[in-house]
Amino acid sequence: MNGTEITDEGVEYEFGVPFPGKILEPDQWAKTALKKLPEGPLNWEELFGRNGPVLIDIGVGNGRSALSHAYRHPEFNILAVDILPVVIRYATRRGNQRGLHQLRFAVIGGRELLERHVPPASVAEVHCYHPQPYYRSDEVSRRLVTPDFLRLIWQALAPGGKFVLQTDHPAYWAYMKEICSFFFEFTEHPAPWPDALEGRSRREMIARSKGLSIFRGIGTRRADLDPEKASELARNLPLPVFNADRRLIELDQLDGGKPRRRGHRR
Repeated sequence: MNGTEITDEGVEYEFGVPFPGKILEPDQWAKTALKKLPEGPLNWEELFGRNGPVLIDIGVGNGRSALSHAYRHPEFNILAVDILPVVIRYATRRGNQRGLHQLRFAVIGGRELLERHVPPASVAEVHCYHPQPYYRSDEVSRRLVTPDFLRLIWQALAPGGKFVLQTDHPAYWAYMKEICSFFFEFTEHPAPWPDALEGRSRREMIARSKGLSIFRGIGTRRADLDPEKASELARNLPLPVFNADRRLIELDQLDGGKPRRRGHRR
């Protein structure tokens, strides 16, 4: 089965894999859209209306990973962002319909979010699934995972905070492993995440259906760094200027999709 569908019971499927949770009656829906971020550093308690550890999901796409986190860890406040308004619309609708009041979705780049809006040492986890590798030589500078981006994540994380990273691009992964180790105690996770054996994201499911390897890792904020040393590393470590494999462009073209309603799923 291709694309997404919604059964009469309110279960939404994508490539035959259900999204976490069910669609509730409208009177139980939440309001997860953050249409405009306030100026300056965010106050997490004001944003979510409660205290709790904060998880930031960068490049959330259609929302699958954020929904999974919200159901697995209801104690977390989750801010999920993407630069594409269309995918945030899908993600917001899914969060609303499932009544996930601890979720917020916003259209903003991950670097911009971290640099302008996230107070230092205020976040428990940052997740980033399948950042765009960019294939054209004139777009290399747009690659997200750079030494300075990792510095911003290190700065945002509280002591002991976690950084979760995943890609299907071998050259990008080779770069990520090398650079991440300067800011995090970084270890590879060779198997699918146990909470989402079919995939945490739409991109992962598409890549696996094409027989591609998925590269996963978890980093813990290094305690032996200070802001001055982290800034020095960010200035001096190499940028991601690898040659991308243009054969993977097809996955970017497939990584989209709009849900359609069907009858009872058999």
